[in-house]
Amino acid sequence: MDKKIMMKKLKFTFILLMIATLTFAQESPRKQATGKIGTANAIVDYGSPSVKGRTIWGELVPYGKVWRAGANENTTFSFDKDVKIGDIKVKAGKYGFFIIPSENKEWVVILNSKNDAWGSNAYKQEEDILRMNVKPDYTDNNQEALDYAIGEKEIIIKWAKVKIVIPVQ
Repeated sequence: MDKKIMMKKLKFTFILLMIATLTFAQESPRKQATGKIGTANAIVDYGSPSVKGRTIWGELVPYGKVWRAGANENTTFSFDKDVKIGDIKVKAGKYGFFIIPSENKEWVVILNSKNDAWGSNAYKQEEDILRMNVKPDYTDNNQEALDYAIGEKEIIIKWAKVKIVIPVQ
């Protein structure tokens, strides 16, 4: 009798665990891009949403508005040594990363001292440590899931039919 009760409790617990997992699972998986830029180790930590047939630029991600550059928690850039992004020296550390996309213009990439927010609601421009214009590269190839890559002298972002290259030394 005790075995039957124990098995029922175990099955019930398993079913609850499965329901909780399905209920709270995030559709945009958390990913990391890692690599070396010069002698610095670099990590980009981000939520990777998918296109799923949606219009991304200008609709899901509005033009002219600060975007968290990923899904769920903020995207972060981490460097274990000082680096130079564009012409700006960035001290070793972990930073929030944001983008302001624009239609038919250069986009603004932002490193912000706040690295632990959810989304861009808590974003404050006065906490920026870097703002830089970058030219988006429009392509015919559709990148289904948001992807970051670290090259020897750059961080590359691809999503939908857009590619952005951020020069880093």
